Amino acid sequence: MPPPDLLAVPSEYEGPAVCPQLEGRPRAAQSRPREEALGFAVEVADFDLLVLGDCNPDVMVIGEQLEPMFGQAELLVDEARLVVGGSGSITACGAARLGLRTAFISVVGDDVFGRFMLDALARRGVDVSGCVVDRERPTGLSLVLLRRGGTDRAILTAPGTTASLTRDAVDPDLMAAARHVHVSSYFLQEALRPDLPSLFDAARAAGLTTSVDPNWDPANAWDGGLRELLPRSDVFLPNAAEATRIAGGEPPAAATALAADGPLVVVKLGEHGALAVLGNDVWSVAAPRVDAVDATGAGDSFDAGFLAGFLAGWSVPRAAAFGCACGALSTRALGGTEAQPTMEEALAGLEAAR
Repeated sequence: MPPPDLLAVPSEYEGPAVCPQLEGRPRAAQSRPREEALGFAVEVADFDLLVLGDCNPDVMVIGEQLEPMFGQAELLVDEARLVVGGSGSITACGAARLGLRTAFISVVGDDVFGRFMLDALARRGVDVSGCVVDRERPTGLSLVLLRRGGTDRAILTAPGTTASLTRDAVDPDLMAAARHVHVSSYFLQEALRPDLPSLFDAARAAGLTTSVDPNWDPANAWDGGLRELLPRSDVFLPNAAEATRIAGGEPPAAATALAADGPLVVVKLGEHGALAVLGNDVWSVAAPRVDAVDATGAGDSFDAGFLAGFLAGWSVPRAAAFGCACGALSTRALGGTEAQPTMEEALAGLEAAR
């Protein structure tokens, strides 16, 4: 059977045939032709996607009764697993699973958790040559409490090296070799945040496109220089709760306000799909129905899917719908990466959501 026409835009996804940010923009330096996983031969840079962000494992604890009791009381749970965690790591794994050539830059400690993460990413096809090993600080770690049969969860995080990535640690050769740079967990990137405007300026001047996912703000301040970065971002990828806390109002009003700063804003609405706003244009797309097991990292898998479509030049609604398919399908198993879809699976999910 011939490969599907991935660039075709169905009538259900009306909009510009190409993401507007790609029109009239200088393109990243070209290196050599190869057969894209997306199904067509093009000239590409060495990497489709460079992710800058957090790299820490999750210890998932699953059971019915998960509220700990002090006084040295012991509770038995159903199971516990060590899995790939961190928004940046999950996005990078999801992109590689879809066939994008993906590089990742982060900081881990010189410990068992750091080695676990770098090995897991490499096994999933992510280039981790730009990651830094900190000999002094431990790798960050999240404890995720998940009730059996539900998708809601509580998270306790020891930051460790999570906030340690700096501009100096971003390999300029890796950035020059990429088509797009994505920053995850903006509010956790304390050392990198002040230099992100200049880094994005340099990336865009070199022909790269840029995106940022804010993730949750543990400080509950919801700024940290983000509004200065948005005019330098091609795509902004919050979920509904994050968008409303940053800009106020309900998701549609928040997305419109954030888009006024310049980027294409794509608000993730979970099982309800996604809302995209660019200037005066607004699109709403649905998500496919799945039997969800665990929603950890679903938004990060959405990011991977949306960016795959964005970099392929799809229309905004088609890229957003593809992101919804990737996010939904990732919830079929415990952990953020175990059920991330292949390109074929994600395309089938896209069709199911029509």
